[in-house]
Amino acid sequence: MDEQDDRWIAATSLALLTAEYERIPIEALTVRWPDLPLETAYRVQEAALARQVAGGARLVGHKAGVTSRAMQEQMGVDEPDSGVLLNHMVLPAGSTVARCALLQPRVEAEIAFRLGCDLTGVTVGLEESRAAVKEVLLALEVIDTRYTSWRLTVADSIADNASCARVVTGPEVPFSAGMDLAAEQVVVSVDGTAVAAGEGRAVLGDPLHALAWLAGRLHRRGDGLRAGQLVLAGAVHASLPLEARSTVRAHSPHLPSVELHVR
Repeated sequence: MDEQDDRWIAATSLALLTAEYERIPIEALTVRWPDLPLETAYRVQEAALARQVAGGARLVGHKAGVTSRAMQEQMGVDEPDSGVLLNHMVLPAGSTVARCALLQPRVEAEIAFRLGCDLTGVTVGLEESRAAVKEVLLALEVIDTRYTSWRLTVADSIADNASCARVVTGPEVPFSAGMDLAAEQVVVSVDGTAVAAGEGRAVLGDPLHALAWLAGRLHRRGDGLRAGQLVLAGAVHASLPLEARSTVRAHSPHLPSVELHVR
């Protein structure tokens, strides 16, 4: 990649961060660069991460996105993507999110993991992923786009940190080998009315497969999943609009519920 490309990546990462901070969306990158390579999009994401870390932010985990058929159909893509979680993005259960601080927010329920050991390698299997998990939890991810609309490609999403804005985490419970997360039915309600549901198997057949996919993707960039990190496996249903003055709750049979309030 030449110096001109490096300058474009630096300028684009700054434009996306500025759009988020000033809440003024920009045009999707693929409007002008329709065949934007995924690797270039990840370089934009990494440049934005470097800027934020230099400003004091701390990397606390990763997310796999568009891992379910419902989300792939909604987004018009056929492969997952990934983003990073920074400390200021992760909130405890019951937190309040300000709608006015976001652009076009949506919400989705996910099964998430706390890792007990590193998970790295070119090809990571299901059992390796299972062995790396210390705790499991439900999470509500608030996704947002810094572009003018949700009509975007997977490359656009990747550059924009896989559209991640906030993560509200439920109580963590010890993960045991006997847990069947593929069969875990997650129900989402808004203001007490159930509006969406999905099983863990909606995420690549088993949420643990998302861990394996993410570990492999990071390994190809010289990184990996680390002990103590939080990892979101991806939504089990199509995302929902996040409206002001509402309460969103997710619950399942074997994991504690998680709730967020929107003002």
